[in-house]
Amino acid sequence: MLGVMTGDSRAVYKALDLPSVLSSTQYPTYTMGNVIIYAVSGFSAIGGFLFGYDIGVISGVIAIGQFSEFMTGEAALDSVTKATVVSILLAGCFVGALVSGILADVFGRRWSIFGGSILFILGAALQAAATKLTMMYGGRVIAGLAIGSLSMVVPLYQSEIAPKEIRGRLISLQQWAITIGILVSFWIDYGTSFMEGTISWRIPLGIQTAPALILAIGMLFMPYSPRWLLDKDRDEDAWVVLARLHGNGDKNHPLVQEEFNEIKESIRIEREESVRSYSELFKGTVLRRLILGVFIQIFQQLTGINSIMYYAPAIFQQAGLQGTSASLLATGINGVLNMLATIPAILYIDRWGRRWTLISGAAIMGGSMLIIGAIMASVGKTIYNDNGSKSVDLTGHTGASYTIIVFIYIFVMAFAYSWGPIGWIYPCEIYPLRIRAKATSVTTAANWLFNFIIGYITPLLMDSITWGVYILLMCFCVIMSLSVYFFYPETKGRSLEEMEVIFGSKSSFVNGDEKA
Repeated sequence: MLGVMTGDSRAVYKALDLPSVLSSTQYPTYTMGNVIIYAVSGFSAIGGFLFGYDIGVISGVIAIGQFSEFMTGEAALDSVTKATVVSILLAGCFVGALVSGILADVFGRRWSIFGGSILFILGAALQAAATKLTMMYGGRVIAGLAIGSLSMVVPLYQSEIAPKEIRGRLISLQQWAITIGILVSFWIDYGTSFMEGTISWRIPLGIQTAPALILAIGMLFMPYSPRWLLDKDRDEDAWVVLARLHGNGDKNHPLVQEEFNEIKESIRIEREESVRSYSELFKGTVLRRLILGVFIQIFQQLTGINSIMYYAPAIFQQAGLQGTSASLLATGINGVLNMLATIPAILYIDRWGRRWTLISGAAIMGGSMLIIGAIMASVGKTIYNDNGSKSVDLTGHTGASYTIIVFIYIFVMAFAYSWGPIGWIYPCEIYPLRIRAKATSVTTAANWLFNFIIGYITPLLMDSITWGVYILLMCFCVIMSLSVYFFYPETKGRSLEEMEVIFGSKSSFVNGDEKA
């Protein structure tokens, strides 16, 4: 299934001393005929669905009065309790992402996904059955451990089974599954908000056990990562998997032989260095890649996307929508747009490339945040509440309210085609096999750390600086676009083994070749 080998590719293989089995004239053009690899990548992306569902479902749960009345006896949760319910899961995600690097190397990508699914079922069940906040917190921590692990292992697994020509597309399935999970949870929240009693929030929380069970059972039938198998000296097993994925079952297929030999030689070279510990992440060109991987994950959170997702109903109410049902409806529409806007990334990310997709996305998001903040500052009335918090009142400014809602939608769509998928694609592409799982676990942990920070402080910032939150996010978007332009090389169309050459430059700045 690999595509035509270009002159540049052969030059890279020569630089890496990797054997080239065939000349370019013997390589058939890659087609979408083999559906197995899409099926495997798409099924494993259910891990992303679990991630997205939990992001979306909690925004509705903490917004409805039935949950607050049952847990606290109050009509609405205070800002600190909201922040704790949301962010305690993210603390678990941080730990889960860090630990999963070691587990993925020891037990493999496939079994790590299976284990994460089982752990998620336990956490989700505890949340749905919660009788007090401490039980809810415990369930969310356990679910967080699972989501942190899955968010790291699933894109890693997808990247290691994918041909380079469609690697971005296949990893984008993870982000698309996240958006589908958010979409489904938003509408379930909206539907159950009309119910009375605790089932209005127990049903949305309990439903998520079903896809987790499906993922766990299905992973028993999924192939191992061929790169992991070769790293464990299970050459015959790796050959069978490569043949199944890339050669229609033919072990002697020239493309299967080419990839087998390429990975095998890459492992040989890496073993000569005999270093596989976390300390290697801070040495040589790997340190540069670690910094880029960590910051692309941090930047993904600093866009503020999860502030929108976690607290969407509250944000839409701040924008002028009255009533829980109206804000949940607007949140549901937000989920639809988020899901649809991810589709172009799935189809075209391997044509567009990573760099300019990220830059354009940051520009649109930054512009949207600036407009939202400016409208709130210019026409909104600041209200000082009895508890010392502040809010913006847009009563009587219907046009301003709808404009803000439209630009929230534009912001979400810009994220969906750019930083959403590429934030997961880029870190999985740039590391050598010997430390890929460990490096990806560190970058994913950075994502969850800042997800935790943003998730915790957002309601507090909304109560203190109101529209200033949007101006702050605009500034982050400017920093992101400049950072990508100067420091992030283009990785589209490169094999995972070719990254040694791309990141071999001593300079941290992007040169002309890396921009191509």
